[in-house]
Amino acid sequence: MVEPAFTVSQWLWHLLTRLGEAQILLPAMLLASAWLALRAGAPRLALVWLAGTALAALLTTASKVAFIGYGLGVAALDFTGFSGHAMFAAAVLPPLLRLAAGTLSRGGRRASVLLGYALAAAVAVSRVMVQAHSWSEVSAGFALGAAASGLALGSGSLPAPRLARWLPVALASWALLGVLGAPPSRTHDWVTRFALAQSGRAAPYRRSQMHRDQRLRQQRSNPLGAPAVSLPLH
Repeated sequence: MVEPAFTVSQWLWHLLTRLGEAQILLPAMLLASAWLALRAGAPRLALVWLAGTALAALLTTASKVAFIGYGLGVAALDFTGFSGHAMFAAAVLPPLLRLAAGTLSRGGRRASVLLGYALAAAVAVSRVMVQAHSWSEVSAGFALGAAASGLALGSGSLPAPRLARWLPVALASWALLGVLGAPPSRTHDWVTRFALAQSGRAAPYRRSQMHRDQRLRQQRSNPLGAPAVSLPLH
């Protein structure tokens, strides 16, 4: 019997992983930040959220450029750079869901933040399940994004206004339409082209090359010893 090329679980992981794409999350974040600054009287909170996420995005991009263009990674940890999907999900979803909670009780608002982090963690896991990143990369990306959102959530009391009833439906619809219908993200392609332009490399440095180079270094340092054991490749 021929096995299906793409199982239901794989399909679900690929759908979930799209929820970490910048093209889906950033428009919602920008609109929420504009509302915080202009309508909710919380411009400082909006600024901290935007600045923290921008810094996290800059660090994530720098780590990818360093690896793709200059071969800077950590073979022992199977680390080639922060996961952008995990970072954006952890930076955007918790504050966004907290704002969508509106006038819920304090317990309900706290639950919305926890739900945001849980959903971001699921996005991080999905990056491993679709073989896009290692555990070290998604853990680092999640931690970086969580630091950005935690800084925003701790910078002051978030307003708890009475929101329009259609707003949660609109947010859910935006996420669903983005996951199902948005074109493939080109962010990695842009970062790759930038890294090659800056480094002058003809081709991007890859995970397999990092582990191969690590094995060669270990063999040169211990030519008479047992072969080095490397981490599995994606």
